[in-house]
Amino acid sequence: MNMQTITTKALQREDLTLEEGMFLYTHASLSELMFIANEIRKTIRPNNIVTWIIDRNVNITNVCVSRCTFCNFHTLIHKEDGYITQIEEYAQKIKELEAYGGNQLLIQGGMHPKLGIDFYVDLFTQLKTLFPHIKLHALGPPEVAYIAQRAHMSYADTLRTLQKAGLDSLPGAGAEILQNHIRKEISPGKCSADEWLAVMREAHKLNITTSATMMYGHVETIEDRLQHLIALRNLQSEKPHYSEGFTAFIPWPFYSKNTELAKKHKKSFSIQHAEYVRMIAISRIMLTNISHIQASWLTVGIPTAQVCLYAGAHDLGSIMIEENIT
Repeated sequence: MNMQTITTKALQREDLTLEEGMFLYTHASLSELMFIANEIRKTIRPNNIVTWIIDRNVNITNVCVSRCTFCNFHTLIHKEDGYITQIEEYAQKIKELEAYGGNQLLIQGGMHPKLGIDFYVDLFTQLKTLFPHIKLHALGPPEVAYIAQRAHMSYADTLRTLQKAGLDSLPGAGAEILQNHIRKEISPGKCSADEWLAVMREAHKLNITTSATMMYGHVETIEDRLQHLIALRNLQSEKPHYSEGFTAFIPWPFYSKNTELAKKHKKSFSIQHAEYVRMIAISRIMLTNISHIQASWLTVGIPTAQVCLYAGAHDLGSIMIEENIT
């Protein structure tokens, strides 16, 4: 195995194996990785256009049974700080969003033990009735899996019901690292890696556009990260011809301040900006069948995100009128 052979294969947009990806990640310099990823980006976006969106992230509820050890946002149902966002609040926030020229609402929240599928159907229906032009980019696979489990419904039927009520697309939330030995430590109450992928598989069959994410920089290894990328690439290869499947991949680093995970390991997991650029580059190289790589400027800052535009990314996501979790 040598660098030239793998580089040539990557530039021809051929799928790299786990071993080849590991070799490239660990042996190539940052500038070499950036060069390869940027050359690939040029074939996808030769006009150098960078995309972004005006949307708003509104949380349905902060009550969640998952108890992820990396999350400081959630609360338990008996706590006084728990809330469920009301329709009047959505209406005010959407009017403000439209005033900025936005047309998409990202709706996520905790896995609330008292909110079943009827709640979400009613919410989506009301929002689409009041604001028919607003796109609902709503719920992640863990939420869909939880709703399906509580309703004793299949993932396909759950998604079909939500789609009929107004769901337009599915964010890639809750992926963290798609390796079950990692998920058991950091998010034991969430769906497994296989279940996350299964929800997305059904969404693609229903022609629901999706995105994919990765939260890295905690207890996983480099191999775990690359296995995550390969799992996404494999699922994307299964999508029906009429479906776009995953439109974008977005990695972001773990922010550990005050989290249970950091307390357990008795250390702070620091964000390394050079490593983030490296992750963007290897993602562009490994994900041969996903069009957009998005730099998470919110978590790494604008300067680092700008560097990522020379490392394979050509999307900057949302301008973030509102974001509460990060």
